[in-house]
Amino acid sequence: MIKSKTPIDFQWPVQEPFLFCVHHNDLYPKGVGHGAIDSKHFKGRDMGQDFQVKDGFRLYHGKDVPGFPVHPHRGFETITIVRKGYVDHADSLGAAGRYGEGDVQWMTAGAGVQHSEMFPLLKNDEPNTMELFQIWLNLPKKNKMVNPHFTMLWADTIPSIKSADKLTHVSLICGNYESKSFHQSPPDSWAGDKANEVNILLVKMKPGGTFKFPRAKGITNRTLYFFEGKDFEINGEKVGPKMALMVESNVELIVKGATTEIEFLMLEAKPIGEPVVQHGPFVMTTREEISQTIRDYQLTQFGGWPWPRTDMVHGDKIEKFAKYPDGKIEKRPGRGVTD
Repeated sequence: MIKSKTPIDFQWPVQEPFLFCVHHNDLYPKGVGHGAIDSKHFKGRDMGQDFQVKDGFRLYHGKDVPGFPVHPHRGFETITIVRKGYVDHADSLGAAGRYGEGDVQWMTAGAGVQHSEMFPLLKNDEPNTMELFQIWLNLPKKNKMVNPHFTMLWADTIPSIKSADKLTHVSLICGNYESKSFHQSPPDSWAGDKANEVNILLVKMKPGGTFKFPRAKGITNRTLYFFEGKDFEINGEKVGPKMALMVESNVELIVKGATTEIEFLMLEAKPIGEPVVQHGPFVMTTREEISQTIRDYQLTQFGGWPWPRTDMVHGDKIEKFAKYPDGKIEKRPGRGVTD
């Protein structure tokens, strides 16, 4: 049943067609305005390259606002699941947004896009916890050069499923679970074809809870990431905490909790089965395609950067919105976002 076990911390092992999975969990302090962090926290950090946990958080490539200033992508998708805190998005298509507290952004980089992902500290009177998962999902060769696109899955639209005994809670970000089906990926995604069995679930189990998931219909890769809790078992086999489990998908999955609350992320999909050649933020199928991508980026900058900052932050108010490349603005009810 369990094919492999790997201890996890920050970056987690994946199976094809997933390329990358990371768990950001940063206990940021109070903000000091415009999403910035107090400069007293800069001491002892490699500013702009801060990936070492100090005082409970990393600043990543940010210099006064944590996060990832402008950088390019081509040939795959990013799925950003924000559990706590907020992300400010800006991109080379002129699109922008602020999302968090349960929201998910699903972005197809396709032929090429630049974007920034900043983690503004919007609370100036209390600490700012930032927790998110970012998952990279590959695109098949035929879709590597599609137009960039992003879809917002707002928290209040993502199916939330509780067991009859109220001990197990499932957030269905993509796929099928029990009687629910949720497939809201961008149009050219590998997840767009239900036959590819892309399932992305976040599961929380109270002590004594049980989670069951049926065997896959076809050949898929299924991985479970237990990032919270201990004292649980998979199909009768006891497993330790903070562990990635690659499991067989041709049998029913049964997870049972015991004395502690458990949380895990589940990723499953049919493999694409094509060569994967990666060079930093570019993922293609041949070295020649990577070389062409680098030339294209040097020549076009994937549309350039239309924003005044490389680390765009969208104001100080705690509010959610998405501005799409066509100019459409989507606002969440009761958030008070202004154009």
